[in-house]
Amino acid sequence: MEIVETLQTKLSLNKSLEYAQMSKGKYYYQAVPESDLNLKLMSLIDKQYLRYPFYGVPRMTHYLTQKGYMINEKRIERLYKMMNIFSIAPGPHTSTPHPEHIKYPYLLRHLDITYPRQVYCTDITVIVMPKGYMYLTAVRDWYSKYVLSWELSNTMDVEFCLKSLGSALKYGAPEIFNTDQGSQYTSRIFTQTLLDNNIKISMDGVGRATDNICIERFWRDVKYECVYLYKPNTVVELYKQIKEYINFYNNERPHQTLFNAVPSDVFNKNISFQQRKKEAKKEINNINNNINLYNCSSSYS
Repeated sequence: MEIVETLQTKLSLNKSLEYAQMSKGKYYYQAVPESDLNLKLMSLIDKQYLRYPFYGVPRMTHYLTQKGYMINEKRIERLYKMMNIFSIAPGPHTSTPHPEHIKYPYLLRHLDITYPRQVYCTDITVIVMPKGYMYLTAVRDWYSKYVLSWELSNTMDVEFCLKSLGSALKYGAPEIFNTDQGSQYTSRIFTQTLLDNNIKISMDGVGRATDNICIERFWRDVKYECVYLYKPNTVVELYKQIKEYINFYNNERPHQTLFNAVPSDVFNKNISFQQRKKEAKKEINNINNNINLYNCSSSYS
């Protein structure tokens, strides 16, 4: 809503809504809290989906009915849409684009990503709270795994995505920016921000969660290593815990794909894949040499 209010200082409400690609209904809409049952279902869906991302609506409905919940596919389909999740298995009519959809090709297929600031990626995930839910968005450097920015919101609109994008671009513009085809990322204001910074836009295929696997893996990490572990009760607690976790994730948590380096070192020092591979081999050789020296000294003592 902040974007519309800012635009209204120069434009009429209708023009502001048109530029922000927001309907009047959405502008005036007052959200109705979800029922306790839906919040419980969302929590179960979230955990099961992280384990089995190929679960579509029919399979998830069966899983929940087996647990004793009297629900139908229509309800689960609505919750899937609200939670911004899709099965990685192809479904019917997945190749039919929205008539007004701004479509960009997926640029990462067969692309070797070998250095920081080559590709950034972003997405949105839902976090179920005891009395509601929040949306989390983040921008991540694909190569270094460094989380450049993140934002929380109680609505899944373009504003918090734009705020996260702006914070990420302070680290420098990437060559390619990858998103899904959600309305937040295909909006004129979001894509124009990328184009104004001479960034190539890449978008996942419809329903292809694996196209943006880098950010999908981060959602699994942040939920299992933070949210599900500490179970925040309020938005303030959630914000504090995610902030602490991302600081840990960026600066202390080693990554096997980075040869046990931390993301901040790889990103800030602009370490390429080949450089880090050489450093890792050197570290392993040093460890082996120290072990051999210790064994030799032990044998003579």
